Amino acid sequence: MNLEKLTTERRNQETMNLDELTIKDALEKMNQEDQKVAIAVKEALPQIEPLIQSIIAAFNAGGRLIYMGAGTSGRLGVLDAAECVPTFGVSPEMVQGLIAGGQEAMTVAVEGAEDSKAFGQKDLEALGLTNKDVVIGIAASGRTPYVIGGLVYADSVGAVTGSISCNKEAEISRYAQFPIEVDAGPEFLTGSTRLKSGTAQKLILNMLSTISMIGIGKVYNNLMVDVKPTNEKLVERSKRIIMEATNCDYETAAAYFIKADENVKLAIVMLLTNSSKEVAAEKLIQGNNFIKNTI
Repeated sequence: MNLEKLTTERRNQETMNLDELTIKDALEKMNQEDQKVAIAVKEALPQIEPLIQSIIAAFNAGGRLIYMGAGTSGRLGVLDAAECVPTFGVSPEMVQGLIAGGQEAMTVAVEGAEDSKAFGQKDLEALGLTNKDVVIGIAASGRTPYVIGGLVYADSVGAVTGSISCNKEAEISRYAQFPIEVDAGPEFLTGSTRLKSGTAQKLILNMLSTISMIGIGKVYNNLMVDVKPTNEKLVERSKRIIMEATNCDYETAAAYFIKADENVKLAIVMLLTNSSKEVAAEKLIQGNNFIKNTI
């Protein structure tokens, strides 16, 4: 295995004396390196856009978004998938994250799990992967066998495939219809891809899930109108969203929140269109779930 050509494995000439720096100097140097990440992601926007278009098309056809990776890459995929449920009110099945080694690997490294292509295929088979789905392989190195195995299988069933890597000319790019490659330079701490590479991956995952959800009506203006009010904080946030979307007062927002059975989007349409709950629900159906199409 030759890792010498991988940017993520090279030594950073700007941080050769880390163990001699003061805390202040180390912080400044780390911050300087982190600032390179957003610039590198910006260069990849043309690669990200068509993948988002494919995700939106898959969602509209009843398909799912499935992330898969190992180690930090896998954990970031699982995190992004989990956050879609409360943020956008989707089912846990709609966006899913697979990590090599299973749930145990979220907190404890599972030795050798990422080295098996067969495990990648097996995990997707267990989900009942179909040609309606989108599979995105995440690997900072761009060469993880678990991810490659998953992408090969996904392609064989006709699913859309994408990849996120932090090296140019990454191996996994050859197995993806929509490869995304970001090079933010060598890590602050040599080979520690939970740092700049992990930040780059998180920024891209934020884009993929958030903008895809915008594309299927989960957002009105810049408000998360399908938020699930699963705790006290989110109940209050829900009422504030209703207030912001309709310019009503708190008491009105709270009343319509109850009238709409704690469905924020429905409450907003009821207020904006002066409709009953039943009529507002029908308007949303006719408007393909976009509030803007109901008014």
